[in-house]
Amino acid sequence: MATNDVSANVHDHGKAVDEQKKKAQCNYCGKVVSGFTRLKYHLAGKRGDVSACGEVPANVKELMKEKIHELERRKLRKGVEKMNPPDLSLKRKSSLESKNVKQRKVGTIQSAGSDSGKHAKNDPVSRVNEIVSFSVLSIGSKKASSDKEGEDIPVSQAKKCIGRFLYEMGTDFSAATPTSLRRMINGIHSCHQVEYEFPSHQELKGCILQDEVKEMLHHVHGIRDTWATTGCSIVVDGWKDEKGRNLMNFLVDCPWGPICLRLCDISTLSDDVHSLVLLFEQVIAEVGVENVVQIVSHSASECMAAVGNTLMDKYPTLFWTVSASHCIEMMLEKIGMMGTTREILDKAKTITRFIYCHAMVLNLMRNHTLVHDLVKPSKSKSAIPFLTLQNIVLEKGRLEKMFISSEWKTSCWASRREGKRVADIVLDPSFWSGAEMVLKPTIPLVGVLCSIIRGDKGQMCYIYETMDAVKEDIAEEFENNESQYMPFWELIDEIWNNHLHSALHAAANHLNPAIFYSRDYNFDKEVFEGINCCIEHMVPDEHIQNEIWLQLEQYKDAEGDFGLGKATERRNIFHPALWWSNYGGHCPELQKLATRILSQTCDGASRYKLKRSLAENLLAKGRNPIGQGRLCDLTFVHYNLHLRNADWSTDTDHEFGEIDPMNDWIVWEGPSTSQSNVEPRYDKHD
Repeated sequence: MATNDVSANVHDHGKAVDEQKKKAQCNYCGKVVSGFTRLKYHLAGKRGDVSACGEVPANVKELMKEKIHELERRKLRKGVEKMNPPDLSLKRKSSLESKNVKQRKVGTIQSAGSDSGKHAKNDPVSRVNEIVSFSVLSIGSKKASSDKEGEDIPVSQAKKCIGRFLYEMGTDFSAATPTSLRRMINGIHSCHQVEYEFPSHQELKGCILQDEVKEMLHHVHGIRDTWATTGCSIVVDGWKDEKGRNLMNFLVDCPWGPICLRLCDISTLSDDVHSLVLLFEQVIAEVGVENVVQIVSHSASECMAAVGNTLMDKYPTLFWTVSASHCIEMMLEKIGMMGTTREILDKAKTITRFIYCHAMVLNLMRNHTLVHDLVKPSKSKSAIPFLTLQNIVLEKGRLEKMFISSEWKTSCWASRREGKRVADIVLDPSFWSGAEMVLKPTIPLVGVLCSIIRGDKGQMCYIYETMDAVKEDIAEEFENNESQYMPFWELIDEIWNNHLHSALHAAANHLNPAIFYSRDYNFDKEVFEGINCCIEHMVPDEHIQNEIWLQLEQYKDAEGDFGLGKATERRNIFHPALWWSNYGGHCPELQKLATRILSQTCDGASRYKLKRSLAENLLAKGRNPIGQGRLCDLTFVHYNLHLRNADWSTDTDHEFGEIDPMNDWIVWEGPSTSQSNVEPRYDKHD
């Protein structure tokens, strides 16, 4: 049964055992808990004071997790509103509105190499000023076109919904003209016998787009109003496009959600640390240095590390780190390059390529195994080899039976060289034992990676504990044989110490009540140094620093509101930042620091899966100003609609999704086959 077919009402999964409904009994395991809220956490398997249900169906468990995440996000936002000074929102809003009435400047700047910049091409300031760059803050709100005179409001709203759909998909305006799309919309409306007028091309690029720009500006500025309280993270994405250009996307993340801030072509700056520092300084100024808690980089390169060190020296209040998912991917890639691991993965890839490139063999595999596909799709390319290898190992017995079956032996492939090679691999015990050894250190890391990408829980609040736990899991996989697990520990520590770890992670670990008040909490030297570093750098006033150290003692001893019954009960239930906003009011200086630290992300921009082609098109040269302005509006709306509407907390990553047809785990690289011998790629299962 799909998750959508399951009741979202927790009362349908348990029953009250007393008249006051203070206790509820689980329908699946029979456990009695104190109320339906606790039952929801019991079903979701969330860490806390209530044990997880071992009998709950997976789809019910996922649905309860989704409901809890939704509740926590609403509560956190309310907590932020409660902590905001009452006059802050109006003051910021009025200043922003005054900026918006100014005419929009598209932001196109002469690219490096133009005549005006040749004399200063070695000047970092000039080089930064000459790059092609667009900032969403330069987008002013044109007067939005009102509904057409005489046009019904429902019709106008329907057109806006179609426009919003096309903008969010990043679809060309011309997509509004195909007959099939019009027939789809009119077919839906014909069920209700409603006549419907499809939006015109001019409306989609004119009044409807401008209305959406205005609405999205309101959304973006609303998020900006919260940065002063929660702080924010500048999240960087960078890539090289097919033209060889180095492009960069700056986003800003906070508890209210991420926004797209600026797009740049940094091709002329890519190896110039000084120029890149100047570019980052411009971005920091746009956000407000007082609001920036950290910068999360997409790259662990020496150049970006130098940029980070320079910025931290110049701005002592901010931190620099590398995306957690990128660092985990680096760990997996390094393990994948180890001699024995690489050999096993190559053999596994030989199996999948052979099976997927021959329809008869693919059907045979599906008939013998319990899976439709051996190759596991994932948002992270680095996870695919190990998820696929795990899938192959789970099907070991059935694959072995397949390659000794009469169907295989009588097939044409059983006597061919590539078929014999694959059969030999599958029937070789050393391959299976080697595969199991490869999975011992990698599957725990893949689990962490998928959890980070999904955003299962407050990332900043748990990354320190998570990395410690994954090392312990790896040691247990090797039955605590130090000679076997230590090489992987050293590899993890190298990337953790040199790229991923930040004082913020250690401080967040200490300020997370779910961890701090647990029995096995370890206040080690690294954690102490982390909290001390954050206090010194994020709180310049020495008097306030002293207050925070005194308040940390109250936190340690659970004094005041920290020790209230509800505060104790909700340590493991509320998001840590929400817990501080509710129960840290008697320690205002520490509350502010804790909220700013615990509200940050530890992951980068890759999890957002933004459509890069729009940025690449926007940053191209040679477009007239009107067309460029319209494309700038469309890109602004598309990215921020995507960021606003996406919900990564309910994304199951590798459990759903299609396999990329160009995935090198299914693309055969054997000798070319004549066209007459090529088998059809489709079958009755596809």
